[in-house]
Amino acid sequence: MDYARQQRNPSRHLVGIGGVVLFHALLIYGLVSGLARKVVEVVKGPIEVKVIEEIKTPPPPAEIVPPPPKMAAPPPPFIPPPEISIAPPPTPAPTITAVTREAPPAPVAPVIQPPAPAVAKASPPPPPAGPQSARVVCANYVDVMKSITYPREALLDGIEGEVLIEFTVAANGEIKNVEIKSSSNRIFNRVALSAVQSRLACQGQGQDVRVQAPVSFKIR
Repeated sequence: MDYARQQRNPSRHLVGIGGVVLFHALLIYGLVSGLARKVVEVVKGPIEVKVIEEIKTPPPPAEIVPPPPKMAAPPPPFIPPPEISIAPPPTPAPTITAVTREAPPAPVAPVIQPPAPAVAKASPPPPPAGPQSARVVCANYVDVMKSITYPREALLDGIEGEVLIEFTVAANGEIKNVEIKSSSNRIFNRVALSAVQSRLACQGQGQDVRVQAPVSFKIR
């Protein structure tokens, strides 16, 4: 059978409707007969209220701590005093002292020493009046001049000339401050400077000495 048709059948709802009508009928009867008022009076009966006090437990008794026993300090140990034997001092032997009077020494006359002679300082040698010749200061000057290579350009053009070079010989024989004082042709300057700076061997004169070295170029 269809479920929807069962729900629309009025005979199934009669039982529920009848129960609801019966409940309402009993409720109305109770209100009319005063049953509800008695229920309210029973509910409104006297209510007893009691205050319950909290029981406080007494605190435990405080513990009594006995005082610490008094500790008596032990008596100090007995140390016997050391036995010291004191010997009597020896009796000094009698001494015989004789006092002799000596004559005071004769006064000595002071000796006066003559002052030491002053040492004269050696004065440095006076500087030379002018430039020295390379023949005197440089031992290989002649050999170096003979072995100088003639410039090829001057040789082809038949050019002759002379260059005067001046330099300083230090105390240890070192050659420094080389310069050309005069030159007849610039074509000879480089060769002359190279020969003086790299090939000459000069001897030191104890101080800086200015030296002149003439370099001649002649076709033979």
